[in-house]
Amino acid sequence: MPTTLLTTPAADGFRMPGEFERHSGCWLLWPERTDTWRLGARPAQAAFVAVAAAVATSEPVTVGVSGRHYQSARAQLPPEIRVVELSSNDAWMRDVGPTMVVDAKGAVRGVDWIFNAWGGLSGGLYFPWDRDDLVAQKVLEVEGRDRYRAPFVLEGGAIHVDGQGTLITTEECLLNPNRNPHLDKGAIEILLHEYLGITSVIWLGKGVHNDETDGHVDNLCCFARPGEVVLTWTDDRRDPQYSISRDAFARLAEARDARGRRLKVHKLSQPGPLKRKAAEAAGVDALEGTEPRQAGDRLAASYVNFYIGNKIVVMPLLDARHDRSALATLRRIFPGRRVVGVPAREILLGGGNIHCITQQIPEARGGRK
Repeated sequence: MPTTLLTTPAADGFRMPGEFERHSGCWLLWPERTDTWRLGARPAQAAFVAVAAAVATSEPVTVGVSGRHYQSARAQLPPEIRVVELSSNDAWMRDVGPTMVVDAKGAVRGVDWIFNAWGGLSGGLYFPWDRDDLVAQKVLEVEGRDRYRAPFVLEGGAIHVDGQGTLITTEECLLNPNRNPHLDKGAIEILLHEYLGITSVIWLGKGVHNDETDGHVDNLCCFARPGEVVLTWTDDRRDPQYSISRDAFARLAEARDARGRRLKVHKLSQPGPLKRKAAEAAGVDALEGTEPRQAGDRLAASYVNFYIGNKIVVMPLLDARHDRSALATLRRIFPGRRVVGVPAREILLGGGNIHCITQQIPEARGGRK
């Protein structure tokens, strides 16, 4: 039986692997909230099915779904995808699921962060979030992996690692007082070392413009492999994203990773700018205590919000004017993987994208926990 450990991953010799390392599978949650997803969440469900089906060509996929929606999800998802009954408040598995860690002997364990819906009662996106805060523990129970319960608020989308000791994140998110107001930058770096086994943190400034997660790094910048990152980009000086991306590029150009290397930065031009249409806003239930979805809102659209599977990169298709160019760029960056685009505007309308709804489980070696 998996247990909750009282030690820390670093003390036990564990590290967070890069997403590009081998997986044994991938988890998603089923979109159901009608105040997040329009038209009873049916369009979003179709988009999630397409993402799950694409990932399943590369590795096993599991989807967690509430009891009320189990039969509907099972009917919509391909038969090779495992569907398990698992309650949650919404469908952002990257942020509420476990962050997995591995050791040199091939054991796999999971870190369960405290989750407060991206800000709690000071800017959080919905209340309550109690079921979301239990998702990581439940996934680890299903996977049969031991658990570390971290003593601070963090979301999986707020971090990316190279698997060799380097982590990238944003000050906008991790230093936001609505997460861990009692922790300064130094204290957060210590905790990231203890719970992820990293030795070096590269701090970027802000995340993608108007990102309601307070600037998650996975929408802005990610590791393609050790020593190489992908950064969302625009050459339009009038766009608020222009200065954000240039600041990030300057910081990355000055940075050294945990092994002393300079980083190669791949620029990935953004879609849009994209805005929420009136019909899209009208299809969302407006409920007290949740983030309003209003016509004309700038959407935090980014092609960097992709998922790296064993044999595949699943990227969002968001803008017919730029999709083909983004696909071509990612195919150059990932020559050893198939790059597949999935129509993902419906996921974007909910506040995130493909990376936000997926969470990988690293491959174990030797059957150890």
